[in-house]
Amino acid sequence: MARLSSPASKSSLYTWLDERLDLGSLAAFASKKTVPVHKHTFWYYWGGISLFLFIVQLVTGFLLLVYYRPGDQAYESVRQITYDVEFGWLVRSAHSWAANLMVVAVFVHMFSVYFMKAYRKPREFGWWSGLVLAGLTLVFGFSGYLLPMDELAFFATKVGLEIPRIIPGFGPFIVQIVQGGESVTGVTIQRFFALHAAILPILFFAMLAFHLWLVQKHGNALPPSEEVKPERERRSMPFFPDFFAKDIALWLMSLNVLTILATLYPWDLGAQADPAAPAPAGIHPEWYFMSQFQILKVIGDIVPGYAGEVLGLVLFTVGGLLWTLIPLYDRKKEFERRARTATWFGWFAVVTLIVFTIWGYADV
Repeated sequence: MARLSSPASKSSLYTWLDERLDLGSLAAFASKKTVPVHKHTFWYYWGGISLFLFIVQLVTGFLLLVYYRPGDQAYESVRQITYDVEFGWLVRSAHSWAANLMVVAVFVHMFSVYFMKAYRKPREFGWWSGLVLAGLTLVFGFSGYLLPMDELAFFATKVGLEIPRIIPGFGPFIVQIVQGGESVTGVTIQRFFALHAAILPILFFAMLAFHLWLVQKHGNALPPSEEVKPERERRSMPFFPDFFAKDIALWLMSLNVLTILATLYPWDLGAQADPAAPAPAGIHPEWYFMSQFQILKVIGDIVPGYAGEVLGLVLFTVGGLLWTLIPLYDRKKEFERRARTATWFGWFAVVTLIVFTIWGYADV
C-alpha cells in the first residue's frame, strides 16, 4: 500500500481537491498578485493586523459565551470567569486588550489610507466600506464595555448615552430604545449583548467581505510620492509568499504584544454597579471616545446649556461628513491645491484627536 506522503498520493489528493475547489485558479491568482514596495509599504500591513485582532476577538468571545450570562446575573458571571474558571481571567483579558488594540490598528489603518490618498478613483467604495468597518468597531467597543456591569462600565455607558440624547427631536427616543427603558438596567445589558454578539458580527462580516473584495479587485494604492515615478522605477513583490509571509510575521508580533499585555496587565473587574449610587468622581468614557467627550466639555464651557450640546453635535456631524466625502473633493492627483487641503485636514484631525484625548485624561 502506498503511503499518503508519497508524491503520487499528494498529486492525487491535489487533483481531487482541484476538481472540486478549483485550487488552480487560487494559485494562479496568488502568483500574479503583487504589492508595491516603497518606503511606505509598512502601512499596508495594518489592515491585516486589524483583521488578526478581530479574529482573536471572535475566538475569545466564543469562549466567554460559554460562561457569560446577560441580564441581572451579568456581573456575577464575569466575576466567575475572572476568578473561578480556570484561565478565565486570561481569556477575558485577551478579549479586552484585543478590543483596544484593534481600535488602535483600525485608526492607524484609516489614517494611513487617508494620507496615501487611497480613497481616490477607483477606490472610493473601499474608503467608504472601511469607514463603516471603523464605525462598527467603535460600536463593538461601546456595546461590549457595559457587559461586565461593574461600576466603571455602568457609569461610563450612562455618560456615553448622553451624547445621542441631545439629538433634537428623536434623540431621547433612540436612547430609550437602546436602554430598554428610562435607565441602564439588566434589560440594557441584554440588548447590548444581542447587539455585541449577534447583530454586529453579521454586519461586520458582510462589510468585511465587501471591503476585502474591493482590496483584491483594485490592489494596493501607491502614495503620491510613488505615483510620480516612472513605471520602470517602481518596485513590487509577490503577494504570495513574500508579502503573505511578512503579514504572518506581524500577526505573530501582534500576538506577542497581546500576550504580554494580557498576562502582565490582566483586565480588572471593579465593584458591582449600584444604579442608586452617585457616579464616582472622574468618570469618563473609554479612550477612543475621550476626544469627543472633552470637545463637548470645552464647548459646554464656552456655550453653556442645550445650545452648546447642539453646537457640539453639529460640529461632529459636519466633520464626519467632510471625512466621509473626501473622495469626492480630492479626486485627482492633478488638483494639487485640493490634495494639499485634504492633507492638512487629515493632520488637523490627527492632532485634534491626540490633543483632546490627552487633555481629557488630564482633566479628569
